[in-house]
Amino acid sequence: MPQYQPSKETSKLDAFLGLDNKALLKVAEKLELKVMIEEMESSTSIDDVPAVFICPISLEPMQEPVTLSTGQTYERSNIVKWFSLGHRTCPITMQELWDDDDGGNSLTPNNTLSHLILTWFSHKYIATKKKLEDVQGRVSELLDTLKKVKGQARVRALKELHKLVESHVEARKSVLENNGVALVSSLLGPFTSHAVGSEAIGIIVNFDLSSELKRDLVNPAKVSLLVDIMNEGTIETKMNCAKLIQILLMEGKNDIQNYEIVSSLSLLVGLLRLIRDKKHPNGVLIGLKLLKSICSSYESVRSSVVSIGTIPQLIEFLPNWNNECLEIALYVLELLSTIPEGILALKQCPKIVPNVVKLLMRVSENCTQFALSILLAIYKIAPEECASQAVEAGLAPKLLLVIQSGCNPVLKQMSSEFLKMCSLNYSANILISKCMLTTTIQ
Repeated sequence: MPQYQPSKETSKLDAFLGLDNKALLKVAEKLELKVMIEEMESSTSIDDVPAVFICPISLEPMQEPVTLSTGQTYERSNIVKWFSLGHRTCPITMQELWDDDDGGNSLTPNNTLSHLILTWFSHKYIATKKKLEDVQGRVSELLDTLKKVKGQARVRALKELHKLVESHVEARKSVLENNGVALVSSLLGPFTSHAVGSEAIGIIVNFDLSSELKRDLVNPAKVSLLVDIMNEGTIETKMNCAKLIQILLMEGKNDIQNYEIVSSLSLLVGLLRLIRDKKHPNGVLIGLKLLKSICSSYESVRSSVVSIGTIPQLIEFLPNWNNECLEIALYVLELLSTIPEGILALKQCPKIVPNVVKLLMRVSENCTQFALSILLAIYKIAPEECASQAVEAGLAPKLLLVIQSGCNPVLKQMSSEFLKMCSLNYSANILISKCMLTTTIQ
């Protein structure tokens, strides 16, 4: 078989890497190619690896390339497996190779390509390691700087640290190792500027906080700063503030300090602004999740949530939201319908009944149950009006669908009871005609 001749692409690559080959090979001698590839998987995508290094069978970098008589090169383990399955052809060209059962002698080690792969990955490995060391060193420098500087110098250091923490796992590890989260948290206080606070909060939300740090962050002065920044910051800052508040609430929902956080009208107003932002769906979802936590964990705060106009706002935006946001919003509306102010606010929303009826059997079983609970709450204070509007909007066929479907028994029972209540306002013939039911179903 003729000796393997590298392609033009391979030759160019070899020439490029040849400048550092001696130094790189010294490193490579101490490391296995497999180890380097595994360690670099998180930092090097398959698109970065030259095509000639990729096995056509597994589409992964080759570690032991072998060439067939057809001139095609494969990873040894992959082509051996191909032969073990009974194939006697080249996977790419489909040419017949041999008739005997032992094809081992036909697999020629491609030493040239093996050399290039090892050299390339050695180069990448060293560069990656150096970059990580630079990141860790820079994080350490920035943390030391934050202990000494104030004003704009502090803002610049926090901005750079914020970018590193969001971009590099190693940066986050270095912050933890140097007790950096506690340091950044200590910068928050009653006299902290919004510029410093925004960057500090953006850093803190990237970490799992200890109970001690959470207790420190629920300090009234820090909470006040957090709420102020949430109302005045950029959309990214608003989202980070909402995330941090969510983290703090998880520490203990019955804590007095936590209650003071969520009962702040300023916080609730800022949260509603985040939810109303049509341009940033991620912010809407983060805001809805926090609102859900507040309403489900703190019943006494629900009246405040209603008082700032949350219900009509949620109703207005329901048609624009994706299924995940829609389900959370309906859950919140159901919780708010359990208090008198909430029921009254729901009833006063224009076209509330027909709009909620449309959501039945539309998204999920949970959404249907939440929507039905809202309709039942409205029915209790305005039975005739609610029943009339609901039936006109096509309620009855949807409820019959629920009853006949494989939904959970609770939802079926709710549907059955509501259908009976609505039928009290109609004769059998009129209800059937409103439902557009066939004679067979009748």
